Amino acid sequence: MTQHDINEHTRKLRKLINTYRYQYHVENRLEISDDALDSLKRELFLLEEKYPELITPDSPTQRVEGAVSKKFKKIKHSARMLSLQDAFSTDDMRAWETKIEKFSGRHDFQYFAELKLDGLALSLVYKNGVLTSGATRGDGAVGEDITVNIKTIDSIPLRLDLFGARPHAFSKKILELSDVEIRGEALISKKGLVRINKDQEKNGENIYANSRNLAAGSLRQLDSRIVAKRSLEFVAYDIIFSKKDRDALGVLTHAQEHQALKDLGFKTDPYAKAFHNLDGVFDFHASIIEKREAFPYEIDGVVVQVDESDIFDRLGVVGKTPRGAIAYKFAPQEAITRIEDIVIQVGRTGALTPVAHLTPINVGGVTVSRATLHNEDEIGRLGVKIGDSVIVGRAGDVIPDVRKVLTELRTGKEKNFHMPVKCPVCGAKIEKDDGGVIARCPNIECQSRTRERVYYFAGRNAFDIDGLGPKIVDALFDNGLIQDASDIFGLTRDDIAVLDRFGEKSADNLIASIKKSKHITLPRFLVALSILHVGEETAIDLAEHFGELSGIARASYDDIVGIKNIGEVVAHSIVDYFKDNRNKSFIERLIQAGVEIARAPKKKLGKLTGLSFVFTGELTSISRDEAKALVRGLGGDPSETVSKKTSFVVAGNAPGSKYDKAKKLGVAVLTEDEFLKKTR
Repeated sequence: MTQHDINEHTRKLRKLINTYRYQYHVENRLEISDDALDSLKRELFLLEEKYPELITPDSPTQRVEGAVSKKFKKIKHSARMLSLQDAFSTDDMRAWETKIEKFSGRHDFQYFAELKLDGLALSLVYKNGVLTSGATRGDGAVGEDITVNIKTIDSIPLRLDLFGARPHAFSKKILELSDVEIRGEALISKKGLVRINKDQEKNGENIYANSRNLAAGSLRQLDSRIVAKRSLEFVAYDIIFSKKDRDALGVLTHAQEHQALKDLGFKTDPYAKAFHNLDGVFDFHASIIEKREAFPYEIDGVVVQVDESDIFDRLGVVGKTPRGAIAYKFAPQEAITRIEDIVIQVGRTGALTPVAHLTPINVGGVTVSRATLHNEDEIGRLGVKIGDSVIVGRAGDVIPDVRKVLTELRTGKEKNFHMPVKCPVCGAKIEKDDGGVIARCPNIECQSRTRERVYYFAGRNAFDIDGLGPKIVDALFDNGLIQDASDIFGLTRDDIAVLDRFGEKSADNLIASIKKSKHITLPRFLVALSILHVGEETAIDLAEHFGELSGIARASYDDIVGIKNIGEVVAHSIVDYFKDNRNKSFIERLIQAGVEIARAPKKKLGKLTGLSFVFTGELTSISRDEAKALVRGLGGDPSETVSKKTSFVVAGNAPGSKYDKAKKLGVAVLTEDEFLKKTR
């Protein structure tokens, strides 16, 4: 980019971030995810760090986020309520440590780490031990007076007192101060969010996107009786002292402040602790990630600060952030990046999928450089162009996808993308399916289709051949060792040992994996065949109905279309597959190579018999595959598509279009907990 382009991009970033921040902090809503907003802020921060001359007084990096609502009186804070710089990796944390070492001239910091709770920051002021006012952070200097609402939170003491068997001496002295300011986070639990959203939906009111928005929306109610019903909690994390008072009290570390808060009757983070170096912080961060889903509240990282109060104060403030503290966040599930190109990928069934090549970005702890755009209709819906800045998301093991185009950041140099009329691999004329959505290469001998079928054949959901990934499959094709999947079973140790990075031992291991895979269940075998429209669930339905492969191969259209969950298009596809002599020959070669297909057992009856379940979003206590197996084991039917015949849609975190369709069709939606209760 030219300097002019950089200047323009920085200006547009500022404007866009300010728009989203106003939504988030004043209107309690957000059109994009918190992760995506963090990604925008980080991009601006890094640009301004590289080009300091671009920093302006009104830049979002130079002030505390938020604004004061006109509905409430204003309260001026005794000391600014600051925001924190974000870090997303150990490298970011090391870079932060290097900066504070250079600034302070010290190299022996002790750190204090605590959970970064995703709620609403509050300031509580006690005069002579009695709570006299409570305010939001607002713009950092001035907040909203919500004292009446704050008094409905049971975990906020209305009068300071000492609790516990042995309160510390400095805690006793704090009670003698005429003014004490406590800061912390107002929270609503995950279960509380679900409960309140159900009530909101029942009353035809807007639902809250997350717990933070719900906490903010609740505390900004004009009727405190509504706030009281929301069951908010408060977790304290800071006491605001003058240096004179701190020295007189003997509170010299942030760890001691936490102890004083506990002595004074406040709820504090039970996981918070001090560490002698960043290595300890990294271990703490990793342990919290493992426990994250079990916490009753939403957390989005760990706050790390220099523990010694004098050093922390001397480090001072840069812009809107204290130098001595940082938010070490979890890997984002969404991030902002740029589409460098769009290329076509030809799949095993001939489907043409446009794939965005991205400027590499970390999403969900993984460096992502490609994301699916699904099909031509999705490109049109998103309005995506080559060169666009986009939000990319990833949930669990799902392939990353482009979720939103940030048109506000366009430069005018972006290019439109057009789907090809011929297959980019074999040159065959592209055909559209009946719905006109999926473009396909009709040439079954297309090299790309053949390779993709072998990748899938050897994959986890089919023959599950350990060690036979796409790179090895490509090497086998490139060396003329296989022409299709049936050739895999004729490979010898000597064939494989000649490949790059393969020795005798690794060749022996792969041959053993191939031999082991010859014993396969009927559903997995059907999946491995790459029959158009036949996925895992349809394969299971066919296997349970017919029991063995020969029955499916002989079945007529009428025999198949009557099976539950199988419609006309799928039935025609299955019949056409088994009529094709090339497919018959392929299956015969597999049998001759020693593949043994186990007969499928009859479908079990159970408490879920007659019920169908569709899963959407990310489940936390059980995997998607485990949930489906649980349904089948109890006689139910997992399905991939939502229709009026669907009994329940189970919605995990970040549910997708299936959730929206369920709401539109009036299909019952269950939370993960509600689903699990039905299976007990």
